[in-house]
Amino acid sequence: MSTDSPLNNLSERSQQLFKVLVEHYISDGQPVASKTLSNDKKINLSPATVRNVMADLEDLGLIISPHTSAGRIPTSQGYRVFVDNLVTVKPLRGQAVAKLRLEMGIDDSQEGLIAKASSMLSGMTKMAGVVTIPRREAVILRHIEFLPLTSNRILVILVVNEQEVQNRVIHTDRAFSESELIQTANYLNQEFKGKGLSQIRQSVLERMKQERNDMHHIMNMAIQMTDNVVGEKNSDDYIMAGQTNLMDYAEMANMEKLRQLFDAFNTKRDVLHVLDKSIKADGMQVFIGEESGYSVFDGCSVITSQYKVSEEAVGVLGVIGPTRMAYDRVIPLVDVTAKLLGSLLSSE
Repeated sequence: MSTDSPLNNLSERSQQLFKVLVEHYISDGQPVASKTLSNDKKINLSPATVRNVMADLEDLGLIISPHTSAGRIPTSQGYRVFVDNLVTVKPLRGQAVAKLRLEMGIDDSQEGLIAKASSMLSGMTKMAGVVTIPRREAVILRHIEFLPLTSNRILVILVVNEQEVQNRVIHTDRAFSESELIQTANYLNQEFKGKGLSQIRQSVLERMKQERNDMHHIMNMAIQMTDNVVGEKNSDDYIMAGQTNLMDYAEMANMEKLRQLFDAFNTKRDVLHVLDKSIKADGMQVFIGEESGYSVFDGCSVITSQYKVSEEAVGVLGVIGPTRMAYDRVIPLVDVTAKLLGSLLSSE
């Protein structure tokens, strides 16, 4: 238990009552009355004691009474205490894991696997499943060449990582001469061989601040080239499934709240910022309500995990749903799906 947990101020029986109250609310979606708890065989407390304990829990900010209801529901702080200290995670059994692996392995393309993982998370939780596209920081430049085509188009020949060759056609805002392209390629090969593609642009910008003004022309050309080459949609994207599932939860029925949430899903920025926190942290991450740092997710929980390819964290997957979710079931499902996706991508 966390050393600064509010539960430290409560007896073991009171902690058990709080756990049962949260479990009742997660299961039924209805405010939990003291009579319900006093009749629960797990509690074994008198109605008067139950009422006293519920008052203590309310004073600690763990539960509240919604509107004029006689029952109580957990607060965001209450869910945090529950997840950190009291939830009993139910590990997926071997048979369930094997079934997941079989379903995910049906499509062996990267995009297909990611879409399948998102769809599976959504289908099994009845919430929104999200999986980020694998990041490409590991793409290391070995050699680059530019060949002019027609209509301000340029063929880019990239040798990356060990011996992987990639050809891309990019569009520029003006025509470049063959000598300009050779000069730019020579500069990039000399200065940035062995660096990740995503690092090159920032390095060029930093050098522009340090070098003489007469170097700016070639560096500006290099920035335009690298913007076109590495500016494609890749790591800053995700695949989401099951957004409309959230409309089935009564606590998320506020149309203005749903509109804001769906706007966030469409613009992707806020969602990506939350997911980005997860790829930088080991293990499972659970953001409850305002913990995400974005008001649009108030009333929601986001459960995420890294997925790794060859021991390197390349993406994040997770579930977005109401704070009233079955954490004991969703947490292991996210964890196992992340491990399976990483394993399947590694074996491609």
